[in-house]
Amino acid sequence: MLDISKEIRFKTSRSGGKGGQHVNKVETAVEGYWHVQFSTLIDKEEKDLIEFKLINKINSDGFLMMKSQQSRTQLMNKEDVIRKMNLAVNKVLIVPKKRKPTKPTASSKEERLSSKKMSSSKKQERKKVRINE
Repeated sequence: MLDISKEIRFKTSRSGGKGGQHVNKVETAVEGYWHVQFSTLIDKEEKDLIEFKLINKINSDGFLMMKSQQSRTQLMNKEDVIRKMNLAVNKVLIVPKKRKPTKPTASSKEERLSSKKMSSSKKQERKKVRINE
């Protein structure tokens, strides 16, 4: 699990929401910036993968940006930004397992054929009976 918290730069600003008059005086909203290409924690292929998958969250300067203003304290918002960034980056870096194609078992084939025969016989019974004259 990759932890990029040491390479994140933070910027604070005033946030809206809860806090009453206090919210007008303190800067509790936190924006985190992480430059993907200048990171020393990951290799070139991982950087390219992150830039490809998180293109909507990376600005024109190459910074991955996350913002948090959920909490009333700057520290909790900072931790939230770190958590969001780590989660996003680690989710991108997980390589899904390749699917192994399997063959149907004998019992599943038999079950499928028997259900087909049952539905076929049901439909045959619905037909009109013709009497030869």
